[in-house]
Amino acid sequence: MSVTHLHSPNFNTSLELARKLIPHRTSEAHKGLMGHALIVGGRYGMAGAVTLAAHACLRSGVGKVTVHTPRLNNDIIQTTIPEAVLSHDVDNTIITKIPDIHAFDSIAIGPGMGTEQPTVEALRCLFLTKPKKIVIDADAINMMAEHRDLIDIIPESSILTPHPKEFERLIGIHPTTRKEQINLAKDFSSTHNSIIVLKGHNTAIISSDGAVQLNPTGNPGMATAGSGDVLIGVICALLARGCSPINACILGTFIHGLAGDLAVKRFTEESLIASDIINALPEAFRQIMNK
Repeated sequence: MSVTHLHSPNFNTSLELARKLIPHRTSEAHKGLMGHALIVGGRYGMAGAVTLAAHACLRSGVGKVTVHTPRLNNDIIQTTIPEAVLSHDVDNTIITKIPDIHAFDSIAIGPGMGTEQPTVEALRCLFLTKPKKIVIDADAINMMAEHRDLIDIIPESSILTPHPKEFERLIGIHPTTRKEQINLAKDFSSTHNSIIVLKGHNTAIISSDGAVQLNPTGNPGMATAGSGDVLIGVICALLARGCSPINACILGTFIHGLAGDLAVKRFTEESLIASDIINALPEAFRQIMNK
């Protein structure tokens, strides 16, 4: 195992990098040029997770978002996010199929998805189609931990966004320090040619070549249900808009944390909720784009 020496990230340096990475729309832009994202998840009773992800994706400049979810989530999502397109699973309550991925520029899968066996098979089928820009989160990671054969067919350059406990389940090891977590993530990323966004204080973005980028934005108030769903929505939008997987992760975590820092000024760390982060995304983009 290679040893990683962690250093405190610099906000100003990261801000300058974000300004270089952020995609800009031209005066001729239309929604067909701004990318089409697919978000899969939200078993019945968990529609909020996929709703937050889709809302964050739309607030991050993507041209179009399609949400694939069980039929019984229709009214919730249609009324909460009228801008999203709905793709209904054939099942009323769980995910059993994944739509044809060729119409989409990026995919995010896992928020509130559930881990039932038909859902496992749907995830396996998706992996075998080898999507090029995919964010794997939450229950999709939990299914990989429970069904280890899925790890061997992770699509190349996939982005995994685990919190520490999900990462422990994924690798089957209980690291005792943040450095050990990151070193294990480096090993996983290298072995499976993937990118790990290891959430937590100074979220770490680990690429398959062993590079580690620590994110300087964010605060303890963001340790709240749904915050991770917002993050994958932002990253999925940036992927659909043309960012490379590693740049989408570096930029997406910075934007997500900056929005959290802006929101906490109004709501405090104790009262911050995930939708507050979404509502602060426009100001985060404004600061990065210096407008």
